[in-house]
Amino acid sequence: MVPSFAGGRADQIRARLEGSAYPREKIDKYCRLVERIEKELLPHEVIVNNRYTRWFESGDFDATELRHFVTQFSVFSNFFIVAQLLKTINAPTLEAMHASKEILMNELGVVFRNPEKKQQTEEVESEGTVNGSTFRFSSAHFEWLLRMATHLGLEFKDLGKRRHGTPTTLFFCDELARIYGAEDTSTALGASFAVENWAAAGFWKELIRGLTVFKERECPNLPLGFFTWHDMVEDQHARHTWDELEEEFFAHDKVDEDKFIQGGVEMLDGVLAFWNGLNDDRLARETSHRAAS
Repeated sequence: MVPSFAGGRADQIRARLEGSAYPREKIDKYCRLVERIEKELLPHEVIVNNRYTRWFESGDFDATELRHFVTQFSVFSNFFIVAQLLKTINAPTLEAMHASKEILMNELGVVFRNPEKKQQTEEVESEGTVNGSTFRFSSAHFEWLLRMATHLGLEFKDLGKRRHGTPTTLFFCDELARIYGAEDTSTALGASFAVENWAAAGFWKELIRGLTVFKERECPNLPLGFFTWHDMVEDQHARHTWDELEEEFFAHDKVDEDKFIQGGVEMLDGVLAFWNGLNDDRLARETSHRAAS
């Protein structure tokens, strides 16, 4: 559900920023953007009503469905690297490039190092920095997913390539590169904010609940670390998403709110296409199975 805020988030932000060093015109513009986000982005179907993950949550699926899901997710996971690289290349500031590199390098296998811990361990951290940290092949996110997939009878050759993706999965991957990795700063900011709100909306928890049911029923050794780690990261990041947006907005001389909203909506449409594609696939399999029976 889309959260509600007493007095409206924009009103709270305006009251907090009154008297700050920011120009009144810039504050007004940001508050207008916030109002549009709450009306045009956050109620998006993929955030408030993801039909596939809500169905998946029950765990009422067989190994065939799970293999299809993992295969499509592996394509998205692998091609997210392309979008993140484009986001790094097109970063508007050095600081933004560093932030994008943190995500990119962690995806590839550089573990987060928590600077608050004096004693660094082999434990996989969910926050920190890749700066000065260690690369390990086994820490690459794709390899986490591969280790899970091997328990389902899938191999490296079965995962992560464009040839393994359905049309809706490939559409999502291409939209990530086009919008999330866009050269236009306003468009990329909108897409990034939209992705963060989708990721923080709870779909990881729905997937984990369904996977846990399947694991207990059919595959007790199934590793779920890829999903539990991402869920933990999003729980932490969700607390900072709005703060990061405000910081980014005021760091740039000009953010086009129309391009921001358009980028966000189109990105969420791409995400929805991915999940709707999975939902259509599983409904088609159910219909085929019933017809065969």
